[in-house]
Amino acid sequence: MAVEKGSAFLLKVGDGAGTPAYSTVAGMRTTQLSINGEAVAITSKASGGWRELLSGAGVRSVSVSAAGVFTGSGAELRIKGHALAGLIDDYELSFESGERLRGRFLVTRLDYAGDFNGERSYALALESSGAVVSA
Repeated sequence: MAVEKGSAFLLKVGDGAGTPAYSTVAGMRTTQLSINGEAVAITSKASGGWRELLSGAGVRSVSVSAAGVFTGSGAELRIKGHALAGLIDDYELSFESGERLRGRFLVTRLDYAGDFNGERSYALALESSGAVVSA
């Protein structure tokens, strides 16, 4: 696998259509993706003192966090609307290699900040609802 630029790791939000078109969330400086899996222990006396886990069991989820400079783009305004209304919508994460992950996410946190002599910035957190798949 080749080294990839972090600037090419993009978060995109769907347009609400049945087959969504995705718009890049503008102004991003950092994007982070975490794939989480819950372990289900099936250890018994026959395990010889070693923990055993059940493959394919447990709850899986994807968490996304991002931060950037506020530009007032349509995608940023759409995310703010989702945060205020508690709406789940389609999102896509794309990588320089062309790989994409798509799923439905809830905005669980949206922060705005601004210093008196600096730019307005934002940070957001998303949590998956349902399967996240390679597209």
